[in-house]
Amino acid sequence: MNKFKLSLLTLAMAGVSSLACSAVAQTADQAQQSANQQTLDDVEVIQVRGFAGSLFRSLDAKRFGDTVSETISADDLGALPDVSMADALTRLPGISAVRTGGQAAEINIRGMSGGFVFSTLNGREQVSTSGKRNIEFDQYPSELINSAAVYKSPKASLIEGGVAGTVELQTASPLRNEKQHTFTVNARGMYNDRASEVPDGVDFGHRFSMSYQGKFFGDTLGFAAGYARLYQPSVATQFVGLAYNGQKDTNDDGVNEYISEGFELQHRGGEETRDGYMAALEWTPHDAFTLKADAFLSKFDKEAFARGFRVKFGGPTAALGNPVLNGSSVIGGTFNRTSSSFTRVELVNDDNRDYDEVRSFGINADWDVSNSVNLSFDVSHSSAKSDFRNGLLWSLVAEDATAATPVLDTNVSISYLLNGLNLPSVGFSQAAAFTDLDKVMVSKYGIYPYVNEDEVTAYRFDASWALDMPVIASLEAGVRYSERTYKNNRSVFEYGSDGAFLTSQPPLRLTADMVEVVNFKGDFATYPGYLAIDLDKALHAWFPQGIPQPVQTWGTGNAGILPSQQVTNGPDTGWTMLESGEVYEDVLAGYVMANLDTEVFGIPLTGNIGVRVVQTDQSATDLADVNGDPLRGAQNITDDAGLVNTRYAPGVLGEKYTDVLPQLNLNFAITDNSQIRFAAAKVMSRPPINRLASNTSITISDDGEINGNSSNSPFLRPFEATQYDLSYEYYIPSGAIAFALFYKDIKSFVNDFTIQEFDFAGAGFDVPEVIIDEDGIPRPTFNGAFSTAVNNGEGGYIRGAELAFTKVFDFLPELWSGLGVQGSYSYTESEVSLINSLGGAAIETTFEGLSQDVFSGTVFWNYKGFDARISARYRSPFVSSQVGIDEQITNFDSETVIDMQTSYDINDNFKVLFQVNNLTDEPTKSYFGDKAQTGTIQFFGRQFYLGAVYTF
Repeated sequence: MNKFKLSLLTLAMAGVSSLACSAVAQTADQAQQSANQQTLDDVEVIQVRGFAGSLFRSLDAKRFGDTVSETISADDLGALPDVSMADALTRLPGISAVRTGGQAAEINIRGMSGGFVFSTLNGREQVSTSGKRNIEFDQYPSELINSAAVYKSPKASLIEGGVAGTVELQTASPLRNEKQHTFTVNARGMYNDRASEVPDGVDFGHRFSMSYQGKFFGDTLGFAAGYARLYQPSVATQFVGLAYNGQKDTNDDGVNEYISEGFELQHRGGEETRDGYMAALEWTPHDAFTLKADAFLSKFDKEAFARGFRVKFGGPTAALGNPVLNGSSVIGGTFNRTSSSFTRVELVNDDNRDYDEVRSFGINADWDVSNSVNLSFDVSHSSAKSDFRNGLLWSLVAEDATAATPVLDTNVSISYLLNGLNLPSVGFSQAAAFTDLDKVMVSKYGIYPYVNEDEVTAYRFDASWALDMPVIASLEAGVRYSERTYKNNRSVFEYGSDGAFLTSQPPLRLTADMVEVVNFKGDFATYPGYLAIDLDKALHAWFPQGIPQPVQTWGTGNAGILPSQQVTNGPDTGWTMLESGEVYEDVLAGYVMANLDTEVFGIPLTGNIGVRVVQTDQSATDLADVNGDPLRGAQNITDDAGLVNTRYAPGVLGEKYTDVLPQLNLNFAITDNSQIRFAAAKVMSRPPINRLASNTSITISDDGEINGNSSNSPFLRPFEATQYDLSYEYYIPSGAIAFALFYKDIKSFVNDFTIQEFDFAGAGFDVPEVIIDEDGIPRPTFNGAFSTAVNNGEGGYIRGAELAFTKVFDFLPELWSGLGVQGSYSYTESEVSLINSLGGAAIETTFEGLSQDVFSGTVFWNYKGFDARISARYRSPFVSSQVGIDEQITNFDSETVIDMQTSYDINDNFKVLFQVNNLTDEPTKSYFGDKAQTGTIQFFGRQFYLGAVYTF
C-alpha cells in the first residue's frame, strides 16, 4: 500500500503529542460528565418502570448529550426485544426502514438511504455482508445490544463517513452493570399466517437467547457473554414487473413506445437462521486504568426458493396487439411470438442460499495519567463474508415432452393489463400445459455464486486535557489509521438454454416423483397453477455422474483465450474474471476538538468545536483490455479451469485525496427545562466499497442482446455536504417536546445512469455483428443497455423538519398512571434529482430513501407488571431498489406497519410475553415512475410470537 505524507495532519498530530507529553487531565467525556453531574443532581429523577422507564433514560441521554442525537436505552431493548436492531431504530424520529422479505433491514435517516449511514460497534467501524458500506442491521440481534445512539450532527472525534448520520451500537460493559451477577434466558415461538399459501412454506419458527454479566474480585474484573438464536420462516407471494428496456412502434406512426421486459408471478419461501455471540472482559486494577476486550460474532444463513412464472414479452420483435399505453409506455396488450422474437413463459424454480458472517474484535486501554489528562488506545478488527449462491432452474413448454427430440412450443400468446398498485390481469395460451408432465421440460440450469469478503483493521489513539479556563473546558485530539480490503469473486456454471431446447445440451424429461402441482391462493388465486420441481431430484437425474460446480473462467468461447483451447460455439463467461477483484482503502485521520463550557449573555453554553482531517488512499485491481499487445503489458492470465487469456494487462488503479471536515456543536440552556442546539459541519460518505472495484464487462445473451456495465471505478469520490441543524428541546413533567430543522447542502455525489440501446460498436467495444448459438444457428446481435457512473459536481439541498413528543400521564388515577404516548413526525424535501429510465422515458426521481413524510407513534401502558404497547410506522412514497432479473431502482408506495407487544411480570424473575409484527399484513408495493406501471406487489404475512423471559 502507498505511504501517507503526514504534513496535512500536522495540527492534529501536534495536538496529540502535546497532550500525551503534558500528562495533566481526564477524558473529555469524563470532564463533560463531571460538568453535567451537578445539573443532573438538581433535576428531578422520575422512576417509571417498563417501556416508559426506558423512554426517560433515552431522553436523559438526549438531553445531556453534546450533539443532536437520539438514543435507545438498554432496558428498552431488553424488556420486549425487537427481531433486530433495524426494527428498534425505526422508533426514533426521522428514521425509517426498507423492508426486505417483510423484515426491516436497511435504515434511512432524514431522507437518505443506508449508503449514507455510517455504523460503529463499540466505537469501531463495521464492515458489511452487503458488499457496500452500510451494515445490514438485521444481522445484529437486539438481545445482544445494550444501547444504540443515532448521531445526526457529528463531532470531530467521531469517525467520518455518515452524511445522513452515524449509528453507534454498544454491547455490554459488565463493570457498569448495577447487579453483581445477572443471568437472563429468553425463549419464544413464532408463527407466520401466510406460510400455508406457499408450497413447502414453513409455518413455525423460534427465538432463544441467554446472557450473563458478572463482577468479581472487588468489582475489578467483569465478564459478560451472550448468545441469541433466531430461526424463522421467510414467505412471500409476489408480482414483479420488469424494467421497460425495449422500444417498438406499436401504432405504426413512426414513434416508438417503451415495452417492459416482462413480469414474474412467484411464490417465495425459505428459512432464516441467525446465531449471534457476544463476549466482553473488563479489568480495572485501579481507578485510573481500565482494559477491556470484547468480541461479537453473527452468522445469518438464508435458504430461499422462488417458484412460479417468468414472462418474457420478446421486445420489439414480438407481435403486439391491442396495446394499452400510459404515456409512451405499454402497460397492456397481447404479445404473440414471431419467428424472430423470443416471447416465452419460463417456469422458474430458483434456489438461493446466502451464508453471511460478521466478526468484530477489539481491545481498548483507558488510562487517567493524572487528574486532568487521559489517554486511550484502541485496536480493532472487523470482518464480513457473504457467500451468495444463486441456483436457477428454468423449464419451458414443449410440443411433446415424450418425443425423442423435443421441440419448443412456439404457439405463445400472452395477454396482460396492469392494474396500478393492484394485481394485474394476465392470460396465457399455454396455461393448461404449465402443469402437464407431457409438456413441461427443464431446459437450463445455472449457478451464479457471488462471494464477498470485507475486512478492516484499525488503530486509534486519543488524548484529552481538562483545562481551567473560562470558555474551553477541555481539549481532545487523536489519530486513527485503518486498512480495509474488499474482495469480490464471481463464478458460474450453466447448462442448457432458458429460451430454447438445445441438441448439444438436451432438456430433462420430468417424472411424477420430481414435481408437485401448485396453485396460487388468496388474492393470487386467479392465476394458473404450475409444476414446482424438486431441485435435488431433477439435478441428480440430469447429471447422474455428479452435479458440476461453478468455476471462475473465461469460457471456451472467449475470443482472448489460446486458439488451441477455443471451442466453436463455446460459452463466453469472461465476466466472471472481469467482475472479480480486490479493493484497497487506507485511511489516516486526525482531529483536534475543544469542548466548551461558558455563558453568553447570561445563558449557559456548552458544546464543541473542532476539525477532522482525512487522507484516503484507494485503489483496485484491474484487467485492462490491451488486445494482446505485449508492448502494452498483455500477459497470460489463467483461470480456474486452466484456460489462458492473452488479451489483458493486470494492474492496480487508484488515487489519493484529502478532506478537511470542520465541525461545530453549540447547546444553549435557555431555562432549566429547555435548550436550543445549533450544529454545523462538513460531512462525507465514501462510495460503497464494491463501487470502487475496477471492472468493465460486456455480455451477450442467448438472444443476441448486448449489455454492458462500467458502473464501478476506483476513481469515484465521496459524497460531500455541508449541513446545519437547529433544534429546540423542552422537557415537560414526565415527558419532552423536541423540534428540529436541518439543511444539507450537497456538494457532489456519484450519479448512476443507464443508457438504453447503447451503441457499443460506435463506442469502441469489440462486439460481433452475429453470434452462433449452441445449435449452430446464427443470430444477429442488437444493442441493449449500458450502465455507468460518474462523479457529479452538481449539488443541491436536502432540508426538513422533525417534531417529537413523549408523555407519560402519571397524573391520572393509579390504573391509568402508566399510560403514555411517544410520537414523531419528520418532513424532508430535496432539489437533488436522479435520472431513471427503467420505466421507459427518462424521469427525475428523488434520492434513494427519501420519504417526504415519516411518522412513528406508540401508545403504551404499564400497570402492576403488565406492560403493553402498539406502534405504527408510516412513510410516504420513496425510491429504493427491488430485485427482478437484475437490481431495479423503483418508486415504492407509502406504507404503514403496525406492531403490537405486551408482557406480564409474574414475579420479579419471570415474565411472559406476546407480540405481533406487521399486524395488518401490510404489503410492499412499487412502481416505475407512475403508479400505472406496476413494479412489485409483495405480501409477507403476520408474525406472531409467544414466549417468556427469566432473569435472576
